[in-house]
Amino acid sequence: MNRPPTPREPGREPRRGGAWPAALAWTAGWLAMLLLDGRVDLASLAMLLVLSSAIAALWLPAWAAMGGGLLAVGAFNWVFVPPRGTFAVDLRQHALLLGAMLVVNAIVAALMTAQRSQAQRAERQAQRAEQLRTWGDSLRDAADPLAQAGALQAALAAAAGTPVALLVLRDHLPEGNDDASALQVGEPDADQCAGLWHCLRQGQPMGPGSGRHEEQPDWYLPLRGRGRSFGAAVLRGLGAPARADADLRDQAQALCDALGMALQRARATHDEQRAREEAQAQGVRSTLLAAISHDYRTPLAAIMGAASSLDEQDARLAPEQRRQLARRIVDEAALLGRLTDNTLQLARLDAPGVQLACDWESAEEIAGNVLRRARRHDPTRRVRARLEPGLPLLWCDAHLMTQLLDNLVDNALKYSPAEAPVELLVRRQDEAVVLAVRDRGPGIAPAWRERVFEVFHRGAAPMDGGARIELAARPGAGVGLAVCRAIARAHGGELRLRPRGHGGCSFECVLPTRAVPEGPS
Repeated sequence: MNRPPTPREPGREPRRGGAWPAALAWTAGWLAMLLLDGRVDLASLAMLLVLSSAIAALWLPAWAAMGGGLLAVGAFNWVFVPPRGTFAVDLRQHALLLGAMLVVNAIVAALMTAQRSQAQRAERQAQRAEQLRTWGDSLRDAADPLAQAGALQAALAAAAGTPVALLVLRDHLPEGNDDASALQVGEPDADQCAGLWHCLRQGQPMGPGSGRHEEQPDWYLPLRGRGRSFGAAVLRGLGAPARADADLRDQAQALCDALGMALQRARATHDEQRAREEAQAQGVRSTLLAAISHDYRTPLAAIMGAASSLDEQDARLAPEQRRQLARRIVDEAALLGRLTDNTLQLARLDAPGVQLACDWESAEEIAGNVLRRARRHDPTRRVRARLEPGLPLLWCDAHLMTQLLDNLVDNALKYSPAEAPVELLVRRQDEAVVLAVRDRGPGIAPAWRERVFEVFHRGAAPMDGGARIELAARPGAGVGLAVCRAIARAHGGELRLRPRGHGGCSFECVLPTRAVPEGPS
């Protein structure tokens, strides 16, 4: 668990071991004065005393520095000021010198103490800024900010030196104070729980110095986001005026707000993802309804017409007519089955978190299955297959890949002249395998080369107007290519359309290859 660094408690001076350096400074000063006694005048010795006092004040607190300076001046009077060995002072010659020494020592001690206090304050501010920066970085990298509640409790407890409890919402704010809807960190009592809920709902700090409920013995700080709160923290026992430090409260509030903003970002991301999934599900439902209501009618009407003719006019129909009607029923039922499969696969593949039944499959076997099916529906055998030797195994769902190639071959046969050949080509390309279905049809205009992969869009305005094939005469729902691209992308690949040089299209499914794991020896 990430934990932000904890600054020192405000008002607490750092321990520097100041007695030893100060004593060393006094000792060196007095040794120098004793050695120079009789060699320099009294004013020069007094300057050495002032210098020693100033150096000692670097480590001593104000009261110790001033007290030490007073004792040093008294000792200086006893040792060096005539008449020596007494505290008698010649008011006309030495009183001003001793008084100046006392004043200078006091001023130096006060200045040193003020500078040290400012340095300590700057150090605390730097530590607090670093704490906030580190805390913000840990929240930014956290996948679940709610899991950082324990780190916030530890940071607040270390900074304030008092027990801390947290109340963090798991989801949305309930109408009543429902403890099950929030995460509790620490052990707040009943009054503190009520205070935490009140602070959470109000979104304002409470307690000493906050301007709200200052009679409370504890601080209550909200975990604020933008326009709302996501939790609250209670810092116990900070009601005494000596502990009601504004800087500490601001620092604690900043830590709480950082977690509040992180929780708000996480909730916004979750709500956005949920809304996207709902919109996607609604789109899939709309697609299914549109396909059922519009594109299923044509094959169903053909099946019903042929079946009713057989039922009502069977005795008056010639054998060839009956065979044609039966063949019409079979063809339209096959079209309906293909349309159903494509629509259901599109709905399945568009759903979030889809899992494929992948295994190591042979490209030759998949192509062979597709070729056998195509030749059953194409007695003229104009579908040809060409496979590069030494193809690697494919990590894929064989059923889906077969459906992809079936759709592409069916489209190629449907939208190209009866005498034009259709080729199924499988080859390697760098670190991928390309499964392509190529035809010699009229081609697709550039403006439609991406739109044909959209649901319910069928290619219009072919490249060659003279070889135009009327789409109204070709059965289909416009979902086959959308399903093919969804299958390719579900396998980590891509389906693309490439125009051929002498007319026609090449639909190419590019699948990345993987290293086949070695079996047990």
